[in-house]
Amino acid sequence: MAIVGIDTLLYGVQDLEKATQFLDDFGLQRLSSNAEETIYRLAEGSTVIVRSIDHASMPDDSAYTGFGVKETIWGVDTEDNLQRLVDDLKQDREVTLGDDGAWRFYSDCGLPLALRVFDRQKVIYSTDPINSSGNINRLNQHRKWRRRAIPKTINHVVFAVKDYWKTFAFFRDRLNFRMSDHQKGIGTYLRADGAHEHHNTFLLNCEVPGAGGIPRFHHTCFGVEDFDEVMIGSNHMTKRGWTHGFLGIGRHRIGSAIFCYFDSPVGGETEYGADTDYLDDNWIPREWEFRFGTASWMTKPPAFMMDEIPWDVGFYQGEEAYMRELKTEKTE
Repeated sequence: MAIVGIDTLLYGVQDLEKATQFLDDFGLQRLSSNAEETIYRLAEGSTVIVRSIDHASMPDDSAYTGFGVKETIWGVDTEDNLQRLVDDLKQDREVTLGDDGAWRFYSDCGLPLALRVFDRQKVIYSTDPINSSGNINRLNQHRKWRRRAIPKTINHVVFAVKDYWKTFAFFRDRLNFRMSDHQKGIGTYLRADGAHEHHNTFLLNCEVPGAGGIPRFHHTCFGVEDFDEVMIGSNHMTKRGWTHGFLGIGRHRIGSAIFCYFDSPVGGETEYGADTDYLDDNWIPREWEFRFGTASWMTKPPAFMMDEIPWDVGFYQGEEAYMRELKTEKTE
């Protein structure tokens, strides 16, 4: 066990005031704010920092263009495990220690990353039981009522990358991430070795339609308790004038999570997520036809989801030819 989840996300934005208003409306709990930055803290202890894209703290050599997450600090459980990861990375790249205790480096695909010891707090919900005919789990008791959605975790962050197999290899071999699932031709879902969410990052093929064709930030998912909280958040956001993203609201087949995306002035999309699959190392990765894996249902299916979709899923059969060749070269 080493990386336990996302410690901090650093956003670079065009309009700090508008970005702050969006995240306030979204339900993140503001820790501090001034003319240069707004900082949010979630119940698990993770942090979201929002600054102007021109701020001096933005990574200089990032291959990832546009607004959005400009640096991801991954949280590590102990100093010893942190040092082991840093020592390994130092073998073939520059790794620098910042004043904030984070060791910064670039992945093989030019993604700005950092590592720091993170005491991730356990968030415990008291989720309302579900009733159905013949299966009564909530008797003489109504479901809880909420005024707002309050995300308590950062579930995952997603980037569009040029070579998702090469990028997967870096996360697997250097940071000990596990593959959870492969969406054929679309990307890989990866889980940190000390976390149990279905995925903590998704590496999206930037060449697929709609991904932009260039390396860039795609979206962040913030975790809430259940479907009700997702919809309460959705209602509040639409009342405040924000618009749903490309896929709207639905449930993924891959990972089983409820999703609700919003177009976001912080860059890319911002997602409420709930009821995801939780995994450990006994999980066997699967391989999905991309449409079948995308959703069980959704409120605004795009054109590519309107045809009859084959039920095409099986156990993961191995890596692309590129990765097999790479392994062969290493053993020769």
